[in-house]
Amino acid sequence: MNEMIITVAVLLLSVVFFANGKIRSDIVALCSLAALMMCNILTVDEALSGFSNSVVIMMIGLFVVGGAIFQTGLAKMISSRLMKLAGDNETKLFLLVMLVTSAIGAFVSNSGTVALMLPIVVSMAMSVKMNPSRLLMPLAFASSMGGMMTLIGTPPNLVINNELVSNGYDSLSFFSFLPVGVVCVIIGIIVLMPLSKWVLSKPGALSGESASMGKSLKTLVKEYGISSTLHRLKVNEDSLLKGKMIVELDARRKYGLNIIEVRRIENAQNRLLKNVVQRAAESDTVLHEGDILYVTANRENVHSFADDYKLTYISEDNQSKPQSLDFYDIGVAEIVLMPSSSFVNKKIKEAGFRTKFNVNILGICRKKKYIVQGIADETIQSGDLLLVQGTWDNIASLEKETTEWIVVGRPLEEAAKVTLDYKAPLAAGIMLLMIAAMVFDFIPIQPVTAVILAGLLMVLTGCFRNVEAAYKTINWESIVLIAAMMPMSTALQKTGVSEMISNTLVGGLGDFGPLALMAGVYFTTSLMTMFISNTATAVLLAPIAMNSATMLGVSPVPFLFAVTVAASMCFASPFSTPPNALVMPAGQYTFMDYVKVGLPLQIIMGIVMIFVLPLLFPF
Repeated sequence: MNEMIITVAVLLLSVVFFANGKIRSDIVALCSLAALMMCNILTVDEALSGFSNSVVIMMIGLFVVGGAIFQTGLAKMISSRLMKLAGDNETKLFLLVMLVTSAIGAFVSNSGTVALMLPIVVSMAMSVKMNPSRLLMPLAFASSMGGMMTLIGTPPNLVINNELVSNGYDSLSFFSFLPVGVVCVIIGIIVLMPLSKWVLSKPGALSGESASMGKSLKTLVKEYGISSTLHRLKVNEDSLLKGKMIVELDARRKYGLNIIEVRRIENAQNRLLKNVVQRAAESDTVLHEGDILYVTANRENVHSFADDYKLTYISEDNQSKPQSLDFYDIGVAEIVLMPSSSFVNKKIKEAGFRTKFNVNILGICRKKKYIVQGIADETIQSGDLLLVQGTWDNIASLEKETTEWIVVGRPLEEAAKVTLDYKAPLAAGIMLLMIAAMVFDFIPIQPVTAVILAGLLMVLTGCFRNVEAAYKTINWESIVLIAAMMPMSTALQKTGVSEMISNTLVGGLGDFGPLALMAGVYFTTSLMTMFISNTATAVLLAPIAMNSATMLGVSPVPFLFAVTVAASMCFASPFSTPPNALVMPAGQYTFMDYVKVGLPLQIIMGIVMIFVLPLLFPF
């Protein structure tokens, strides 16, 4: 009895910390695991069993395979070409976003799918003068719906398959989930098409005000108010800057001033010569007489800098033609920080954007507020939008850091560019072979073996730049979370908690038949997923669903499908799934936007699934 109380207490504390979100979910899971070991509820072997579980190994392999598809440019090429089929029709664009995203989400992680599609969708929306916020939330939801189509689409699918196999049932096939996924997508399209138009089509940071040019040009400069902190200084004949290198000025430390551009006005064909900043790679740039320096700082500091170095301050009043930031080889774009980004909690000046990526940070958009003053000392937070400036090549290179951020707000012609690496066909072939091995029974390879081999082949054949790049594609937080939560499931069964919960469910709903009991399992899972991750919920609820079905003497398959669908189809909160959180800053959504759009969809999806699942998988 004491062991049961301790197990329940550890579980409840874990749920509280998961919901609070201040401590990383993998750390919470590991602490729970350590507590169960210290209280002798789990043996060492039981506690560590999750780290050798085939589900965890498959997830690692699938992250690598999906990462290779992105690294080679194959997925981007396919998706961008398909999206162009929409032309200038808003309805076609909405349908293509839903269908293309769900199709890609069937084979790769939902976070990776959103990271791939988000910049393409933003650019396509702007090209038809449509508010991208209308599409970004459906994009996130569609990535989760697509995960329901295949065995490897989402971790909860692997969890319920593992539960079936461990209890002596036949393994589910690769496409056992396809009918369920198709129904999910159809419901999603029917519900989201009107809701997104009514609720999400509102003026915001990503409105199509200057859609034809794209938000990433002058619209962005205006939005962030860069012009209010942008100043122009001219290097004169007697200026103390003439002949000096940028690095010698130490302008950021002495004046809090950021030199973002040097324009040589005497060369009209190449006015944007350099994009330099303190301690930049181009810090050895020598300043010439006549150079115009574009700097950001408060007016007092700029005047102090100008006086000390004998520079002419250029105001709009003494110019025949006002100067502004122009966009030729140098441009601006926004990047959305991934929740797991290593740059989160670092100060801008410590992050090294200039030295690592040759770009400047001009501003921060945080919860609809724009920060452009004193950003060097600002601490980067998860979900921040950063306004970056650099050459288009350097901005494009930011897209390689898929684990750190997503590049959005670039012009259509820039965002749609795809460099199809010569390894892309090879990556596609390896993935197709992996799927074939999992689909066809005559190929004598276990699914987990197929995934391991595919991951290794992706590395060995050069679909990654190096092995480190392959490791970076793995979301270790998710891996550790599921590996540490699986023994929690063992503890619940070992101490009788699962049986107690199952008895309660069967006692309360069993008399009304298996349909009512399955509904109870579904909505219990759906409710829990609003507070903790869908994978953790599936791990905890799968054995309870299995026990409930066994007690009632019916097939556990529809019950387990209820668990995976309810865990994956959680839309009412921005924090229930990673894709929901990813699109929140880019779409400038509020928590209530998810409630208004996601909650009706989640409820309707649940009601439909309760009646559809028994038709597809009879009791």
